Amino acid sequence: MRARVSPGAATVDDATAALGREGCSAPRGWSNGPRDRYGWHQHDYHKVLFCLEGSIVFHTDDGDVELQAGDRLDLAAGTKHAATVGSNGCRCVEATKPSNPMER
Repeated sequence: MRARVSPGAATVDDATAALGREGCSAPRGWSNGPRDRYGWHQHDYHKVLFCLEGSIVFHTDDGDVELQAGDRLDLAAGTKHAATVGSNGCRCVEATKPSNPMER
C-alpha cells in the first residue's frame, strides 16, 4: 500500500524529534477547520504526516485512510490523493522524507 498509517506522536515536539531522526526536511505545522477539503493531487516526494488533534481522511486509489490524533501517515512519492478534514478540524505536522527509489 502506498499510504500507510501507524502509531505516531502526541505532541509537536515528539513529531519533530521523530522526523529529525529519519532525516526529514524541516517540519511544518498546519491546521484546518471542520470538513475542509483538499482536491486530488500528488507529490514527487515521500510525505510523513502526524495528526496531533482532530481527524483527517486521505483518499487514495487504494481506498480511504483515516487518521486520528496520535496517528502517523507515510505517503509514498507519486501517490495520488485527496483529503477531507473531520468534523472537529485537525492539526498536523508534516515533512518530506528522503525518497526510496524502490517505493515508486
